[in-house]
Amino acid sequence: MVGRVGRVERFQVVGERVVEALLASRPGVARAAGDHRFDDRLPDFSADAVAADRAMLADAASVLCEVDVDALELEEQVDHALLAGLVDRELFELTEIRAHEWNPLAYNPGPLLHAIVARPYAPVDIRLTALAGRLAAVPDALATARATLRDVPHIHAETAVGQFTGAAMLVRDEVPALLAQAPALSNRIEPAATAALAALDEFVAWLRTDLAADAGPGRDPRLGRRRWEARLWHALDTELGAAEIQRRAWANLDRVTEEIRAAAVELVGGPADDETVRRALDLLAAEHPDDHTIVDLASITLDEASDFVRAHDLVTVPDDPCVIQVMPQFARGVAVAYCDAPGGLETADVPTFYCIAPTPADWPARRAESFYREYNDHMIRNLTVHEAMPGHFLQLAHARRYAGSTRVRALTRSDPFVEGWAVYAEELMVGYGFGGLPVRLQQLKMQLRMTLNALLDQLVHAEELPEAEAMALLTERGFQEEGEAAGKWRRALLTSTQLSTYFVGYSELAEVAAERPQDVPLRDWHDEMLAHGSPPPRHLRTLLGR
Repeated sequence: MVGRVGRVERFQVVGERVVEALLASRPGVARAAGDHRFDDRLPDFSADAVAADRAMLADAASVLCEVDVDALELEEQVDHALLAGLVDRELFELTEIRAHEWNPLAYNPGPLLHAIVARPYAPVDIRLTALAGRLAAVPDALATARATLRDVPHIHAETAVGQFTGAAMLVRDEVPALLAQAPALSNRIEPAATAALAALDEFVAWLRTDLAADAGPGRDPRLGRRRWEARLWHALDTELGAAEIQRRAWANLDRVTEEIRAAAVELVGGPADDETVRRALDLLAAEHPDDHTIVDLASITLDEASDFVRAHDLVTVPDDPCVIQVMPQFARGVAVAYCDAPGGLETADVPTFYCIAPTPADWPARRAESFYREYNDHMIRNLTVHEAMPGHFLQLAHARRYAGSTRVRALTRSDPFVEGWAVYAEELMVGYGFGGLPVRLQQLKMQLRMTLNALLDQLVHAEELPEAEAMALLTERGFQEEGEAAGKWRRALLTSTQLSTYFVGYSELAEVAAERPQDVPLRDWHDEMLAHGSPPPRHLRTLLGR
């Protein structure tokens, strides 16, 4: 429990108690924040642990309600709102969504194991000691999963088979390499690794036997309007309602369609219509990487984008390391790329990972070709802007430098802020000429994709949009390759509300950026926007005095 307090107790004390309770109960939150004290743990979804967690969250919510918010300084008022919002969201997830009862991906140990193996945040013996504890926890965690999971959606079971197989590959291939640096710990690591591998293999077999295709489709992965809108409210922390978001998205789709038609005419000539857009995009799609060259291309584009940001003085570029690598197998199946940055509590000099997924080995040549037509040379430049420079990598590097009176900002990362900044960064870069007309066309295509993400999210979960209509919407209005559209359909079913964060976050962050005072240089305004952690955009307005 967090512990009761009187109204006069300072928020710093209350906030730190709640933060500590959240870190201790959520190894994934602690990992993301950069707190390594709990690196020997995995999430515990046993009945007793879930009941204790629910009680802790309810107590934390009650304690935070007792704080006299009006007596706080502005920064602490925002911290209080962020922490209360996080507690409420976690309580909602635990009591209403209850993903641990139907989503096997909630039990994937891969990210938490990889965090120890991949980042040298401490001497190898310390990391291996933590790894031994985490590996030893895998059998019980997966036993809990088998006892708890019921009516699993087919698409989640199918994705989990791939991800848990990837987690087993990590244990087989990467743990021995780390252990070779400290062989004296073999007696602790090897038995735990053997037991973890057996549990992972058994869990994959269980998924394949009981939850895959032969067992039927399982639970409908769509949340339904009531639960989806409630989850959206928690995810976005905005005053915009679902109906207004949809209205704005349709209007933005029409606006960007006209812009991409005009840009296509600049490139290939002809009338300003969809056929001209397809001719222009086909021309650009022909220039693309493959599985062997995509990481090297991303590295080149990161250097290009970094030089461009500095040359145009767009925002301060921190001197932090960024490593581009192939996406680990345990993380694949949801998104094509991601940025994995150290958290605000991290004290070691460790890199950010910009990860890109190559095509699966079992894909036919035609499907792989379609993938790389979508992620062509020019789209990779735009993707690198989004994921790295000056998108996620740069923004999260700035966020880590925020220091407040509590650790709240290190735990609370608003997806609309993070994704909104990255989409805004794409528009900013092409506005200054990065990549020329080819990248501008891809960025406009990404604007269409971002807008369609929000529509797809709502239409799938709240209005039961059929797959055929979704595919038509994505391929026709979004000009997407069939493989990209199919992947986005899967992602909409595997997730909910996250796809809305791009459009809503961009809309709100772009408005804040446009309010730059005339006497403030662009770089200074961007630095100020990024100087407060990753708060929801509405709180950023407050912090900027807007």
